[in-house]
Amino acid sequence: MSTQNTFLWILLFAFSAMLVNTIGIYVIWKNSRWAEKTLEYFMCFAAGMLISSPLIMAFPNAIAKNPSAGMAALIGFVFMYMSNKFIKKRTKTKELAFGVTAIQGILIHSLLDGAIYTVTFSVSILTGVLTGLGLVVHEFAEGVVTFSMLLKSGVSSKKAAVYAFFAAALTTPIGALIAYPAISRVSDPQLGLALGFVAGVLIYISAAHLLPEAGAHDKQHSGISFFLGVALAFLLLLSK
Repeated sequence: MSTQNTFLWILLFAFSAMLVNTIGIYVIWKNSRWAEKTLEYFMCFAAGMLISSPLIMAFPNAIAKNPSAGMAALIGFVFMYMSNKFIKKRTKTKELAFGVTAIQGILIHSLLDGAIYTVTFSVSILTGVLTGLGLVVHEFAEGVVTFSMLLKSGVSSKKAAVYAFFAAALTTPIGALIAYPAISRVSDPQLGLALGFVAGVLIYISAAHLLPEAGAHDKQHSGISFFLGVALAFLLLLSK
């Protein structure tokens, strides 16, 4: 795959993520009841994609490129765990974040999403698509959650929509554009470590963030949404 094609795929998914995130923000701003009803289904579907793609594609590729990728995956998982604990401690709430600290956490998370597109598409189109679809779907839920948390912090609905766009939506393509120059020049062993780190991050987002949040509400048929996400990941893998 040429460097130009890789860059175009990265841009396509990064800006798609921004669009879906923006749609999530707009939908809850204009129609909060519908967004709240469907949020858990989107989160479960994204969790299914994001738990499958690193385990069946990203992590095996990482190990093939660098035997130490398992350690990098552990570091990625622990990094996300400690980041989440730090944000919760600062806010003293049960939610992921609140107010200004919430925006800081989501901004870092969205920048990292952009970097994930760069790393995975640098390995192969299939790895990028498998990971990218799960991330793009979960962007809708992230947009809804970001807007909701800003409202709870006392920000007006109009300002919450604007702040959520800049913190959660726009930062994803920015993260991809920042990461691409560095990732496109690394060696295969270094790329293996980066991909291992990404696999750990994705497993944490799915298993420790999206699924528990969706499970707290335990909506009917949410399990089906999860398995549909897993099934789509396998179908994309089989279509290789």
